[in-house]
Amino acid sequence: MNPLFVGIDVSSKNNVTYLMKPDGTKHSSFSVQNNLGGAKLMSEKIVSALEAMQLSGVVIGLEATSIYGDGLVCALREDGRLGRYQRKIHVLNPKQVKKFKDSYPDLPKNDWVDAFVIADHLRFGRIGKEVYMDDHRYKSLQTLTRARFDVVQNLTREKQHFANYLFLKCSGIAQDKDIANSSATTIALMERFETVDELAYADLDELTRFIDETGRNFADPAAKAKAIQAAARNSYRLPVTVNNSVNQAMAVSIATMRALEKQIKVLDKAIEQQFQIIPNTLTSIPGTGKVYSAGIIAEIGDVHRFNSQASVAKYAGLVWTQHQSGDFEAQHTKLIKSGNRYLRYYLLEAANSVRRCDSEFRRYYDLKFKEVNQFQHKRALALTARKLVRLVYRLLMDNRLYIPPES
Repeated sequence: MNPLFVGIDVSSKNNVTYLMKPDGTKHSSFSVQNNLGGAKLMSEKIVSALEAMQLSGVVIGLEATSIYGDGLVCALREDGRLGRYQRKIHVLNPKQVKKFKDSYPDLPKNDWVDAFVIADHLRFGRIGKEVYMDDHRYKSLQTLTRARFDVVQNLTREKQHFANYLFLKCSGIAQDKDIANSSATTIALMERFETVDELAYADLDELTRFIDETGRNFADPAAKAKAIQAAARNSYRLPVTVNNSVNQAMAVSIATMRALEKQIKVLDKAIEQQFQIIPNTLTSIPGTGKVYSAGIIAEIGDVHRFNSQASVAKYAGLVWTQHQSGDFEAQHTKLIKSGNRYLRYYLLEAANSVRRCDSEFRRYYDLKFKEVNQFQHKRALALTARKLVRLVYRLLMDNRLYIPPES
């Protein structure tokens, strides 16, 4: 098939389109609005070009630019006029397009040139399969799992803000490794006591009861109360006006954290409901659960899009760079910076949960943890996630359940 190649540079308002003939010469270029009317006009121009050149196929490509190309891809997929032709749509990694453009060092940077580069990249090929998830169930699930990812990131940032306020108000507690900065007990203490002196010299029996009620899982609440008071007595003292400001900022931070935690629960429920309509076997892995499994499935989509488990790992960014020259090869290398951050996040979270529940993954994590003296958990978890990729790929390809090893 000698197809027409269509490169589209997507923006929030316009879609600049470049139509390239099979031999690499220009057919035409134009700009349409990024809306339904613009998509229909683009489709008409593509069909006209196909009819004029008597071609039977078209390859369309655009960069993955946030959400701005999603509606266009759906419109092109569902357009009946284009459906009469052999058609492929590729949503390309911007880094991949940029690397291809580097082979043209004299090209300027503008939307028209970018559309040409995408079309030419399609013409050169080396894109094995159509890079688009045609099943809308995956897209629906992906919307929810990515929203959850964003909320979790916001919660993480807010916890750091709270930790900063905690250090200002009660530096001793913030420094104590045995007292979790954002635990329910710590938050309750900051709400209950206005100043660090009130906490430091509170009645020990009353403080013990308060900690026992708010914590509910301390083996020795009296010892915990003594440790908290000792940390409070060693804390810096703030002027009254500064302390009041810190209390106000801390109250806002606490309210924000609670709101974000509620949002996560709402999204978890919605994800579990949406996940029910997608058959899979990942939940058979101990510790993955529906939410983490959904996050992985939403980004992978149809696993047959990938040639191997190594392709999935590369797509997730769980691949290490090589540093070699002559007889030298570095033993310590870094993860690549590209990859799908959503898939990487859910694989890492799932791996951290699975290693607590599965004896084989726990053994592997412990082995990798002991191999180095620096960044032990981070390195061991990344390697465990890479091991999990192999299992995920095989379960999805074979459509079978996971059988845990005998302990």
